[in-house]
Formats: sequence, C-alpha cells, structure tokens
Amino acid sequence: MAQINIVLVEPEIPQNTGNIARTCAVTGARLHLVRPLGFNIDDKKLKRAGLDYWHLLDITYYDGLDDFFSKNAGTFFYFSTKAQKRYSDVRYPDPAYLVFGKETRGLPEKLLYENPATTVRIPMLDEARSLNLSNSVAIGVYEVLRQWDFPALSCSGALREYRWQ
Repeated sequence: MAQINIVLVEPEIPQNTGNIARTCAVTGARLHLVRPLGFNIDDKKLKRAGLDYWHLLDITYYDGLDDFFSKNAGTFFYFSTKAQKRYSDVRYPDPAYLVFGKETRGLPEKLLYENPATTVRIPMLDEARSLNLSNSVAIGVYEVLRQWDFPALSCSGALREYRWQ
C-alpha cells in the first residue's frame, strides 16, 4: 500500500496535532512527532481534536530531528512559507515524507537551505504570515493522494434516505 508520512517537528498546539492525527487516521498516513512537543501527549485538547480515531493512527515519536533522520529514509518534502516552489509543482514518490515545522517558527532555515529541490510552499497572499498547521497538512496530504489517485480510500458515498441515480 502507498505510504504518506506526516512529520511534525516540535509541534506546539495540541489541537493542531489532534486535527492532524485525525487527518492521518482517515487517510492512512503515518504520523511522526519530533520532540520536544509543546504539550503532554495525554492532553485532553489533543485527544478531543482527534476524536475517536486514535485506534486508526500509526504514530511514532522521536527525540529530535537527528533521531528522526537516523530512523527514516526516503524523499523528504519540507513545507515552508520561505520556499521558492509550489507544493503542487512536485511529484511525490511512494513513500513520501511531508515535513512541517512548529507553529511559531517553522522549520530550521539551514534544513531548508540544504534542500531547495524539495522545499515547497502553499501559495498565499504576501500580507498573510501563514496558514494554520493542520490546514497546511491537509492540503499537502490530499495533493499527494490526488497524484496517487487516492489509493485504498473510498471515493464515493451513499445517501441514507435516497438513492443516487
């Protein structure tokens, strides 16, 4: 099965991480959390945002970026407002690692500088600082899934009281 990996580097807001966990759970993406975290993993806000999807989640924790990179291999795509190319202009291989930084500072600039070919941006107005982290992750995940033609995901639904013709 195709594998999307969402990497959160030092996330700070439990509700964002909970929302991202839910996105990972419903899409089959793996979640990687790189410490330090700005909250306790048993935080009620984190659990509430993820709702009842925790049993569907594949999550791994790391003690810093060095620990993460020592245990994972593949192509890493760094999402940043500082990037020069759009997230939709690259082809995502399988497996794909989508890497996001902390809410207040993003990813380390040295990491971005050393990886210009795989550092990508979600377009927005110049006057806007950034999108919410959980929204950015959802945009990235669904672009990868779109390119891969939504493998293993249900692409149609059903009405409860009526039938589609």
